[in-house]
Amino acid sequence: MKITWLGHSAFRIETAKAKILIDPFLTYNSSFAGLDMKDATAGVTHILLTHGHGDHVGDTIQIAKDTGAVVLANADLAAWLGSKGVEKLEMGNTGGTISLGSFSATFTNALHSSAQLTEDGVSHSLGNANGLMLHFDDEPTLFHMGDTDIFSDMALINELHQPDIGIVPIGDRFTMGGAVAALACQRYFNFKTAIPCHYGTFPIIDQTPEKFIAGLEGSKTAVAAPKPGGSVSA
Repeated sequence: MKITWLGHSAFRIETAKAKILIDPFLTYNSSFAGLDMKDATAGVTHILLTHGHGDHVGDTIQIAKDTGAVVLANADLAAWLGSKGVEKLEMGNTGGTISLGSFSATFTNALHSSAQLTEDGVSHSLGNANGLMLHFDDEPTLFHMGDTDIFSDMALINELHQPDIGIVPIGDRFTMGGAVAALACQRYFNFKTAIPCHYGTFPIIDQTPEKFIAGLEGSKTAVAAPKPGGSVSA
Protein backbone atom coordinates (compact mmCIF):
# COMPACT_ATOMS: atom_id res chain seq x y z
CA MET A 1 0.00 0.00 0.00
CA LYS A 2 1.24 3.46 -0.94
CA ILE A 3 -0.35 6.42 0.85
CA THR A 4 0.32 9.87 -0.61
CA TRP A 5 -0.68 13.04 1.21
CA LEU A 6 -2.03 15.66 -1.18
CA GLY A 7 -2.37 18.34 1.49
CA HIS A 8 -5.22 19.10 3.91
CA SER A 9 -7.31 15.90 4.25
CA ALA A 10 -6.74 14.68 0.69
CA PHE A 11 -5.00 11.36 0.17
CA ARG A 12 -4.25 8.99 -2.68
CA ILE A 13 -4.23 5.32 -1.65
CA GLU A 14 -2.70 2.87 -4.11
CA THR A 15 -2.91 -0.90 -3.86
CA ALA A 16 -2.42 -3.63 -6.43
CA LYS A 17 -6.13 -3.56 -7.24
CA ALA A 18 -7.36 -0.02 -6.54
CA LYS A 19 -6.37 3.63 -6.78
CA ILE A 20 -8.39 5.66 -4.30
CA LEU A 21 -8.74 9.35 -3.61
CA ILE A 22 -10.10 10.45 -0.24
CA ASP A 23 -11.49 13.99 0.12
CA PRO A 24 -9.82 15.32 -3.07
CA PHE A 25 -9.68 19.05 -2.29
CA LEU A 26 -6.93 20.01 -4.73
CA THR A 27 -7.62 23.10 -6.85
CA TYR A 28 -7.91 25.59 -3.97
CA ASN A 29 -5.70 23.65 -1.59
CA SER A 30 -2.63 25.79 -0.85
CA SER A 31 -0.71 22.71 0.27
CA PHE A 32 -1.30 21.07 -3.11
CA ALA A 33 0.12 24.07 -5.01
CA GLY A 34 3.02 22.95 -7.19
CA LEU A 35 1.86 19.34 -7.34
CA ASP A 36 0.51 17.77 -10.53
CA MET A 37 -3.24 17.21 -10.84
CA LYS A 38 -2.74 14.58 -13.54
CA ASP A 39 -0.38 12.58 -11.34
CA ALA A 40 -2.70 12.86 -8.35
CA THR A 41 -5.73 11.61 -10.30
CA ALA A 42 -4.14 9.16 -12.73
CA GLY A 43 -5.98 5.85 -12.95
CA VAL A 44 -8.30 6.65 -10.07
CA THR A 45 -10.90 3.91 -9.51
CA HIS A 46 -12.67 5.29 -6.43
CA ILE A 47 -13.29 8.62 -4.71
CA LEU A 48 -14.32 8.43 -1.06
CA LEU A 49 -15.78 11.39 0.83
CA THR A 50 -15.99 11.82 4.58
CA HIS A 51 -18.46 14.74 4.48
CA GLY A 52 -19.89 17.57 2.41
CA HIS A 53 -17.73 20.59 3.18
CA GLY A 54 -16.03 22.21 0.20
CA ASP A 55 -12.53 21.55 1.54
CA HIS A 56 -13.30 17.82 1.38
CA VAL A 57 -15.59 17.41 -1.64
CA GLY A 58 -13.15 19.61 -3.52
CA ASP A 59 -12.68 18.48 -7.14
CA THR A 60 -14.77 15.33 -6.81
CA ILE A 61 -17.30 16.20 -9.52
CA GLN A 62 -14.73 16.98 -12.20
CA ILE A 63 -12.43 14.08 -11.31
CA ALA A 64 -15.36 11.65 -11.39
CA LYS A 65 -16.40 12.92 -14.82
CA ASP A 66 -12.83 12.76 -16.15
CA THR A 67 -11.93 9.32 -14.80
CA GLY A 68 -15.23 7.44 -14.44
CA ALA A 69 -14.32 6.68 -10.82
CA VAL A 70 -16.93 5.36 -8.42
CA VAL A 71 -17.79 7.95 -5.76
CA LEU A 72 -18.74 6.83 -2.25
CA ALA A 73 -20.47 9.25 0.12
CA ASN A 74 -23.24 9.42 2.68
CA ALA A 75 -26.72 9.27 1.17
CA ASP A 76 -27.48 13.00 1.30
CA LEU A 77 -24.14 14.01 -0.17
CA ALA A 78 -24.35 11.30 -2.82
CA ALA A 79 -27.81 12.52 -3.89
CA TRP A 80 -26.45 16.07 -4.19
CA LEU A 81 -23.50 14.85 -6.26
CA GLY A 82 -25.90 12.96 -8.51
CA SER A 83 -27.77 16.21 -9.14
CA LYS A 84 -24.44 17.67 -10.28
CA GLY A 85 -23.90 14.99 -12.89
CA VAL A 86 -21.88 12.36 -11.03
CA GLU A 87 -23.03 9.02 -12.44
CA LYS A 88 -21.23 6.25 -10.56
CA LEU A 89 -22.34 6.61 -6.95
CA GLU A 90 -22.29 4.34 -3.92
CA MET A 91 -24.26 5.74 -1.00
CA GLY A 92 -24.44 4.68 2.61
CA ASN A 93 -24.65 6.09 6.11
CA THR A 94 -23.20 5.79 9.59
CA GLY A 95 -22.56 2.16 10.50
CA GLY A 96 -23.03 0.85 6.98
CA THR A 97 -20.41 -1.15 5.09
CA ILE A 98 -20.15 -1.17 1.30
CA SER A 99 -18.09 -3.66 -0.71
CA LEU A 100 -16.07 -2.01 -3.45
CA GLY A 101 -14.37 -5.01 -4.99
CA SER A 102 -10.92 -5.43 -3.46
CA PHE A 103 -11.84 -3.44 -0.36
CA SER A 104 -14.80 -2.38 1.75
CA ALA A 105 -15.64 0.98 3.31
CA THR A 106 -17.51 1.42 6.59
CA PHE A 107 -19.00 4.77 7.60
CA THR A 108 -18.08 5.50 11.22
CA ASN A 109 -19.21 8.33 13.44
CA ALA A 110 -17.38 11.68 13.49
CA LEU A 111 -18.16 14.80 15.51
CA HIS A 112 -18.44 17.54 12.91
CA SER A 113 -20.90 19.19 10.50
CA SER A 114 -21.55 18.74 6.77
CA ALA A 115 -23.10 21.32 4.42
CA GLN A 116 -22.63 23.40 1.28
CA LEU A 117 -23.48 27.05 0.73
CA THR A 118 -25.21 27.36 -2.65
CA GLU A 119 -25.22 30.28 -5.06
CA ASP A 120 -28.36 31.73 -3.47
CA GLY A 121 -26.59 32.02 -0.13
CA VAL A 122 -28.51 29.19 1.52
CA SER A 123 -26.68 26.54 3.54
CA HIS A 124 -27.86 23.03 2.68
CA SER A 125 -27.22 20.09 4.98
CA LEU A 126 -25.45 17.19 3.32
CA GLY A 127 -25.93 14.47 5.90
CA ASN A 128 -23.73 13.54 8.82
CA ALA A 129 -19.98 13.82 8.91
CA ASN A 130 -18.24 10.44 8.95
CA GLY A 131 -14.96 8.68 9.26
CA LEU A 132 -14.14 5.94 6.75
CA MET A 133 -12.77 2.54 7.73
CA LEU A 134 -11.17 0.72 4.81
CA HIS A 135 -10.64 -3.04 4.93
CA PHE A 136 -8.57 -4.50 2.09
CA ASP A 137 -8.13 -8.07 0.89
CA ASP A 138 -4.35 -8.12 1.30
CA GLU A 139 -3.42 -4.77 2.84
CA PRO A 140 -3.45 -3.11 6.27
CA THR A 141 -6.74 -1.73 7.56
CA LEU A 142 -6.83 2.05 7.22
CA PHE A 143 -9.01 4.52 9.11
CA HIS A 144 -9.48 8.07 7.80
CA MET A 145 -11.15 9.81 10.73
CA GLY A 146 -12.55 12.64 8.63
CA ASP A 147 -12.99 15.87 10.59
CA THR A 148 -13.72 15.16 14.23
CA ASP A 149 -13.12 15.81 17.89
CA ILE A 150 -12.17 13.05 20.29
CA PHE A 151 -15.08 10.91 21.58
CA SER A 152 -15.14 7.85 23.81
CA ASP A 153 -16.85 5.58 21.26
CA MET A 154 -13.59 5.63 19.34
CA ALA A 155 -12.80 2.70 21.62
CA LEU A 156 -15.70 0.76 20.13
CA ILE A 157 -14.61 1.65 16.59
CA ASN A 158 -11.19 0.22 17.40
CA GLU A 159 -12.71 -2.91 18.95
CA LEU A 160 -14.83 -3.55 15.87
CA HIS A 161 -12.22 -2.82 13.21
CA GLN A 162 -8.69 -2.92 14.67
CA PRO A 163 -7.21 -0.41 12.18
CA ASP A 164 -3.47 -0.53 11.55
CA ILE A 165 -3.13 2.95 10.06
CA GLY A 166 -4.87 6.10 11.24
CA ILE A 167 -5.26 9.30 9.25
CA VAL A 168 -5.90 11.86 11.96
CA PRO A 169 -7.07 15.51 11.82
CA ILE A 170 -4.91 17.70 14.06
CA GLY A 171 -5.34 21.34 12.96
CA ASP A 172 -7.56 22.60 15.82
CA ARG A 173 -10.37 25.18 15.46
CA PHE A 174 -12.45 22.94 13.13
CA THR A 175 -11.19 19.58 14.46
CA MET A 176 -9.33 18.35 17.50
CA GLY A 177 -5.88 19.85 17.95
CA GLY A 178 -2.62 17.93 17.93
CA ALA A 179 -2.40 17.18 21.65
CA VAL A 180 -5.99 15.91 21.84
CA ALA A 181 -5.54 13.93 18.62
CA ALA A 182 -2.50 12.25 20.12
CA LEU A 183 -4.54 11.41 23.23
CA ALA A 184 -7.24 9.87 21.02
CA CYS A 185 -4.66 7.68 19.31
CA GLN A 186 -3.11 6.53 22.58
CA ARG A 187 -6.30 6.01 24.57
CA TYR A 188 -8.60 4.48 21.96
CA PHE A 189 -6.51 2.97 19.15
CA ASN A 190 -3.53 0.71 18.58
CA PHE A 191 -2.29 2.23 15.33
CA LYS A 192 1.03 1.02 14.01
CA THR A 193 1.24 4.26 12.03
CA ALA A 194 -0.59 7.57 12.43
CA ILE A 195 -0.59 10.16 9.64
CA PRO A 196 -1.66 13.69 10.63
CA CYS A 197 -3.76 15.86 8.32
CA HIS A 198 -5.99 18.95 8.22
CA TYR A 199 -3.18 21.33 9.13
CA GLY A 200 -1.05 23.91 7.34
CA THR A 201 -3.67 24.75 4.71
CA PHE A 202 -5.32 27.87 6.13
CA PRO A 203 -3.73 30.54 8.37
CA ILE A 204 -6.30 29.99 11.15
CA ILE A 205 -5.42 26.33 11.78
CA ASP A 206 -2.19 24.88 13.16
CA GLN A 207 0.62 25.02 10.64
CA THR A 208 2.74 22.08 11.78
CA PRO A 209 2.25 18.59 13.30
CA GLU A 210 4.60 19.31 16.20
CA LYS A 211 1.99 19.01 18.97
CA PHE A 212 0.77 15.70 17.58
CA ILE A 213 4.27 14.31 17.21
CA ALA A 214 5.15 15.40 20.74
CA GLY A 215 1.97 13.83 22.12
CA LEU A 216 2.82 10.43 20.64
CA GLU A 217 6.49 10.47 21.58
CA GLY A 218 7.39 7.25 23.39
CA SER A 219 4.20 5.47 22.32
CA LYS A 220 3.90 2.34 20.20
CA THR A 221 2.47 4.38 17.33
CA ALA A 222 4.89 5.70 14.74
CA VAL A 223 4.02 9.11 13.31
CA ALA A 224 4.52 9.55 9.58
CA ALA A 225 4.20 13.20 8.54
CA PRO A 226 5.22 13.51 4.89
CA LYS A 227 5.29 16.82 3.08
CA PRO A 228 2.47 17.34 0.55
CA GLY A 229 3.15 15.00 -2.33
CA GLY A 230 5.14 12.69 -0.09
CA SER A 231 4.23 9.05 0.44
CA VAL A 232 4.16 6.43 3.17
CA SER A 233 4.44 2.71 2.41
CA ALA A 234 2.55 0.23 4.55
